[in-house]
Amino acid sequence: MFRQRCAAALLAAGALATSATSAALAAAPAAASPAYPVKPLKFVVPYPAGGPLDTVARAIGDKLKDSLGQPVVVENRPGAGGNIGADYAARQPADGYTIVMGAVATHAINPALFAKMPYDPVKDFSPVTLVADVPNVLAMHPGKAASLHIANLRELVEYARRNPGKLDYASGGNGSAGHLSGELFKSMARVSMVHIPYNGASPAQLSVLSGQTDMIFDNLASASANIKAGKLKAFAVTTAARAAAFPDLPTVAEAGKGLGLEGFDISTWFGVFAPANTPREIVERLNHDIVAILGTDDMKARLARIGAQPAPTTPEQFGALVQRELKKYAQIVKVSGAKVD
Repeated sequence: MFRQRCAAALLAAGALATSATSAALAAAPAAASPAYPVKPLKFVVPYPAGGPLDTVARAIGDKLKDSLGQPVVVENRPGAGGNIGADYAARQPADGYTIVMGAVATHAINPALFAKMPYDPVKDFSPVTLVADVPNVLAMHPGKAASLHIANLRELVEYARRNPGKLDYASGGNGSAGHLSGELFKSMARVSMVHIPYNGASPAQLSVLSGQTDMIFDNLASASANIKAGKLKAFAVTTAARAAAFPDLPTVAEAGKGLGLEGFDISTWFGVFAPANTPREIVERLNHDIVAILGTDDMKARLARIGAQPAPTTPEQFGALVQRELKKYAQIVKVSGAKVD
């Protein structure tokens, strides 16, 4: 009997030991699994090097490498209004090692503008955070404004209503933010103005500075020096709130009160996305670190130099913004008739 008890005890002890060993082995891979990130990140910019989005992406990448402990390599993939780079990023593994600097063009305007899109701006991306807003500004050639006795936005609208088709406005091309700003303005203010598209924002602005065209809905960053020098007469910014760089300049909605322009709001925004189905904990980590970067004095100063205002959000807030902007620009593009094959 004694021997039987001893044998049973030994068997039980062996079973416990085996169970403990199996549990330890099962837990070992999880314990050894490395924390994110363990290798460099790729930050795709769907626009050329040296532009404002590229500049901001590189500044964020420099600081992000410190918080993540891994290099962040900026990769420019321009073309097709940003579609090439955005599509490339959307097709990368959803593991947190690829992010992209998307913009109002890639995630709101292009889906309505291009007959065929290589990606879905909602289904193919995980929003991380909005980075910044860049206001546009309605500005006119000062000589033209003086000759027509137009001193403010109200007088501009009243003149345009009395003289349909007499005023024109330049833009960087069909479907550009400047073009669609003008189309929304025409629709809401019930005026007729002629759109003159150029091959890029710079020649469009030059056409107004030289007096070839009357006015422009320009990026505030590129227009600010000429506004301060008196070479452009600014009437209003196109955003819902006034621009920090020009606090005395009203918004279109403010200056156009009673003219049908209440609620006018168009800005050039950009933000960070990851490929769809990127793990939630990684999206939250990236959001936390990038939002912290946007709150630093250095980053605020960098953004201010290009006329941008930091606008960090949660992933959910950024996703909701994209949905709203998609609907808004679909309607504006429909009214404008703009298309890109």
